[in-house]
Amino acid sequence: MSNPFLSTSTLPYQLPPFEQITPDDFLPAFKAGFEEHLAEIDAIVRNAQAPDFDNTIAAMERAGQTLARTAYVFFTFAAADATAQIQAIQQEVGPQLAAHDDSIQLNKDLFARVEAVSTEGLDDEAVRLVSEYRRSFVRAGAQLDDAGQARMREANSRLSVLGTDYAQKLLRDTNDSALLVSDAADLDGMSADDIASAAAAAAEAGIEGYLLPLVLPTSQPALASLTNRDTRRRLFEASINRGFRANDDNTLALAAEMAALRAERAALLGFGNHAEFATDDQTAPSLAAIHAMLDALVPPAVRNANAEAQLLREAAARDGIDELEPWDWSFYSEQVRREQFSVDRSALRPYFELERVLADGIFYAANRLYGLTFTERTDLAGYHPQVRVWEVKNDDGTPLGLFLGDYYTRPTKAGGAWMNSLVHQSSLLGTQPVVVNNLNIPQPAAGEPTLLSFDEVVTAFHEFGHALHGLFSEVTYPRFSGTAVPRDFVEYPSQVNEMWMLWPEVVANFAKHHVTGEPLPQEDIDKIEAAATWGEGFGTTEYLGATLLDLAWHELAPGETVTDPRKFEAEALERAGVALDLVPPRYRTGYFKHIFAGGYAAAYYAYIWSEVLDADTVEWFKDNGGLTRANGNRFRRELLSRGNSIDPLQAFRNFRGRDGAIEPLLHRRGLD
Repeated sequence: MSNPFLSTSTLPYQLPPFEQITPDDFLPAFKAGFEEHLAEIDAIVRNAQAPDFDNTIAAMERAGQTLARTAYVFFTFAAADATAQIQAIQQEVGPQLAAHDDSIQLNKDLFARVEAVSTEGLDDEAVRLVSEYRRSFVRAGAQLDDAGQARMREANSRLSVLGTDYAQKLLRDTNDSALLVSDAADLDGMSADDIASAAAAAAEAGIEGYLLPLVLPTSQPALASLTNRDTRRRLFEASINRGFRANDDNTLALAAEMAALRAERAALLGFGNHAEFATDDQTAPSLAAIHAMLDALVPPAVRNANAEAQLLREAAARDGIDELEPWDWSFYSEQVRREQFSVDRSALRPYFELERVLADGIFYAANRLYGLTFTERTDLAGYHPQVRVWEVKNDDGTPLGLFLGDYYTRPTKAGGAWMNSLVHQSSLLGTQPVVVNNLNIPQPAAGEPTLLSFDEVVTAFHEFGHALHGLFSEVTYPRFSGTAVPRDFVEYPSQVNEMWMLWPEVVANFAKHHVTGEPLPQEDIDKIEAAATWGEGFGTTEYLGATLLDLAWHELAPGETVTDPRKFEAEALERAGVALDLVPPRYRTGYFKHIFAGGYAAAYYAYIWSEVLDADTVEWFKDNGGLTRANGNRFRRELLSRGNSIDPLQAFRNFRGRDGAIEPLLHRRGLD
């Protein structure tokens, strides 16, 4: 049987033929893809005709299709189903990909053709594409001398190895750090469904007892409900020590080396540090502007966190606890939420059943806003048996794309939640989008419903916002498709989509008790909204801790090395004013996958930078009638469909009528 990657898929929307794909296909497909792509690039360089848009820029956009098909599928597996064989392939192919990219981006003859392309007579999207190609070549090092390019290649190759090692070590250590509890009594406070899931996880792992797998951030969901303080401590310490333990999966040396190499690479390109380089092509005007915003948020966030801590101490004292510890925070925060706002978020789970959240919540909101319909395609296979496939159509019945959902945690899946694309929309290539959402929801025991926490529902709406950004793409060139926007803009559409979770018509449609069918009482929804700013001191401070730690790592000067990452982290948090023992950063160096293996190096600030636009957009929807087709169509037309084909901030201005205002964000987070 021929390799399935060597030809275009004949399945609907060019969905990869997962039933035919085996891990053995990847390395031969990568090899063929590299060779094909380099031959196409060589043909562009050797073209005797004068460089123009079609024979140089558009030709590069059309090139490399075998490699693209292979890579999109492979890295979907590497994140969501990283078996030992997939991990071995990733270690081999990572440096090859880095070298391949360098062979193109550092090709001086190719860059000369790009520089020579005239933009006269081109439409706006084509003009922008020429500009983006020129900038990307310069940022890759196309203008460096031979020695500089040689060092750039070495650094890129080494960084690809280190990033893969970091991700794989973290996955192993996260799995190994899952908390094993022998006595169900030690899980008191957790729901019966969650305890059953823990028992099922242990059974699947072939061990007796109850297993609590870890999610990626520091704070673990079960900390909010466990009444046994020692179990809370053990779970918290298991989380916060990932990557720090004295074992083969310690990630600290990898992080330090990556930070040093990124600083050196930035210096080659004329920047003072990697953070300057990384933020130079974002929507933020400067690194200084990013710091100004973050530094202004620290004092009110810490003030609010300290005020919350005092209330938690009082609650803990009633249980005879003399000194509040970080593993107590979530538990007593929920207790205060119940006492002050009469909100028990653990009691909401029976109202958040996965099927209803999807069909009657997420898909329903998309139908009301955009007219979309979703039909599950059980005839189409995903990359894992747990993956489901839906066909998405517009209100007039025209096909839009495919949406794949992969919702359950498993040992081969990275922590966290994300969206990625398997096929990118492009009118140049005649392709429509195929997008994937990944979550990490504990799988229930056989025959039991999947009940989500409040935060898991928020995450599901968030990731679907990314999916909509990919599905609605209407661009010519694949380089601009969907979510291919600056890192500090990409979170904006996804954060906007979170607003629909508690929108009256939406929550009334999906939040129904999975047994009785009774809707979540309106008074409970009102209480949730009234308590919206409770815990924002903690939430904002832990976020700022991670963000400022990220920048500290990536503001190292070229040649500066970190020999003690633990000490470096502690000092960085202290300097930033966020070194609160009770509020550790959302991610620590040992398990900060976003920045050491996820593309967010010096860009974790993007979430709150995007939230300025998000909060302002929420106000616009509220002021203009909310969940209406007219509003959805405007948001789709002016922003979601544009990808990076125009300046993203201009797309926002076209939608909003002005630049974003920060006041709605400050109010949302209780910082005003």
